[in-house]
Amino acid sequence: MISPADAAIPSEMTYIRIAEPGAAEVLTPDRMAVPSPGAGEVLVRVAAAGVNRPDVLQRQGSYPPPPGATDVPGLEIGGTIVAVGDGVDPARAGETVCALVQCGGYAEYCLAADPLALPVPRGLSVLEGAALPETLFTVWTNVVDRGGLQPGDTFLVHGGSSGIGTIAIQLAKALGAQVVTTVGNAEKAEACRALGADRVVLYHDEDFVNVVKNLTDGRGADVILDMVGGGYVQRDIAAVAPEGRIIQIAFLEGPKVTVNLAPLMIKRAWLTGSTLRPRSVADKAAIAAALSETVWPMIEDGRVRPLIHTTLPLEQAAEAHRRMEESAHIGKIMLITAAA
Repeated sequence: MISPADAAIPSEMTYIRIAEPGAAEVLTPDRMAVPSPGAGEVLVRVAAAGVNRPDVLQRQGSYPPPPGATDVPGLEIGGTIVAVGDGVDPARAGETVCALVQCGGYAEYCLAADPLALPVPRGLSVLEGAALPETLFTVWTNVVDRGGLQPGDTFLVHGGSSGIGTIAIQLAKALGAQVVTTVGNAEKAEACRALGADRVVLYHDEDFVNVVKNLTDGRGADVILDMVGGGYVQRDIAAVAPEGRIIQIAFLEGPKVTVNLAPLMIKRAWLTGSTLRPRSVADKAAIAAALSETVWPMIEDGRVRPLIHTTLPLEQAAEAHRRMEESAHIGKIMLITAAA
């Protein structure tokens, strides 16, 4: 618990309030009490927070926080542990960490479950660390756990220049896969090649189904990570290999589609999906342990690095969301607090 005698922790903090569901301008700075960590929690003085598509959906009113959780947006943070709850090692106070949180990241202080607050990998700044959790937890659980990506597989990720995409390209390459990605312009294509993509598809000019088929002698992609949905779903089915896996994690073109499932059945392929926030702390802790063991060494030796497009002050969260919705960014959009 926070002690009133601890002058280093203020009683109030700045946070970003969603005044009502709507456009970016509903995000407004406000003041509220600094939360106290409960059992199994740590309180982090936030230096930086990542901006993610689910934050936009929450702002619009279509992705509510779990019951009992704060309605402050923000799914990933980096900063310093300043207080711990019951059951947490007191020695954690003072650690520089990056944490996956259910919500609450757009604030100067944020609660995190103890096992989901990981040390910032060696060689990274706290800002870079803050860009990792939501993207890495998502990519790992979907591409590796659910998708079963193996060395030598062909991996197709849509939206390769996004925060998710830039990490997925690097992680898949580090795991020994052949990586194909789709992007909207030449600048994004060049960035994805620099990250290690073997083939970049400019989706305005080329059909990714044909590209993947030609690249694999007609077999198709073993694993497809799709954040687009809509009309891409049927094309994913056309592009997937026999026994391949299509994993849906978002739906920029809409969640409702009509598809012909016959090719999926003939290929004995999988069409699955997941979302991260509703999962239990125990589930996420297992992902955190796998990341710490397998991916943290990749980060520390330079094979995987977060790509940060721009940083903005916390108070400019509305502008950050506008930039997210414009989709001109390559990598992560980050918010920084006065603690940075």
